[in-house]
Amino acid sequence: MINKVYDYIKNFIKECYRELIVLFILFLVFYIELPYVIYAPGGTINLNERIIIEDGYDSGGEINMSYVTMVKGTIPNILLSKIIKNWDLDKASNITYEGDTVKETLQKDKLSMEEAQDNATIAAYKLTSHELEITKYHNIVTYITDEAKTTLKEYDEIVAINDKMVSSLENMKEIVNSYQEGDTLDIKVLRNNKEVMTTAKIYQTDDGLKVGVTIVTDVDFKTKPEIEIESKNSESGPSGGLMTALAIYNKLTKEDITKGKKIAGTGTIDALGNVGEIGGVKYKVLGAIDDDMDVFICPKENYEEAVKTLNSTDDDLIIIKANTLNDAINELQKL
Repeated sequence: MINKVYDYIKNFIKECYRELIVLFILFLVFYIELPYVIYAPGGTINLNERIIIEDGYDSGGEINMSYVTMVKGTIPNILLSKIIKNWDLDKASNITYEGDTVKETLQKDKLSMEEAQDNATIAAYKLTSHELEITKYHNIVTYITDEAKTTLKEYDEIVAINDKMVSSLENMKEIVNSYQEGDTLDIKVLRNNKEVMTTAKIYQTDDGLKVGVTIVTDVDFKTKPEIEIESKNSESGPSGGLMTALAIYNKLTKEDITKGKKIAGTGTIDALGNVGEIGGVKYKVLGAIDDDMDVFICPKENYEEAVKTLNSTDDDLIIIKANTLNDAINELQKL
């Protein structure tokens, strides 16, 4: 029986080897990814449908989060990027953390998105009379530099440094800056749900004293009214923070800041409501235009590029810039 199967396979390969070679080549061409990615105009996500607040106010317009489309670096896609306008080729290494794969970077960007959603919630609730009580901070290590002299590992949750509780990245910087270059810090972490003692040595950089780690902060809190933010597994990154905060604020307040308009935008946000620079604004503006948005909001650092992109089209999209969440709200109220 085994010999018959073997003979059948051998004869099949002999008779069809040309077709098999062609299929193998097609597989390599269409499915094997080269170390490149392609940026393309994205789209918008209506956050009115993603944010659920108990007894929240309805909106006559839309508040949308803009995104960039990333196309896989297969050979056909790379060739298409040479002829399709606004398809831009880039090395995959330019979008990943040093030493990480694209998959590992996306996993960390997922944590950054969750941090942005927490910051957006805190910032929006602070601008209203509604209650928000922070119950716990989770400071998770997402990157360790080559210069770092530490026994910390990625995904450790930092609890305390030299017996001082850590509540955020800024708080961690304050603790580090209270010591001197060359000092070794004792750092208590949770690793796989177990307490572990680690160390990190302070070193001097052009930006000040460092221990060579990056963290994201996940916050546990209670709100009144309660809030739920829905997202998809494919979504990641912190650039939706500003628009998430605006959408939350609009559901918490009686005045509809959309005034019936379709609003899109982008920008990071911290818990104090400060708006930060993002990448890929060109593709986000083009995506907003494709989705017939009326207004596009972006950080001040991205405003010039956003306007330049708009001027390359004949669209009448209104672009406004914001340094803070409050700025964005004030600008929308003026429209």
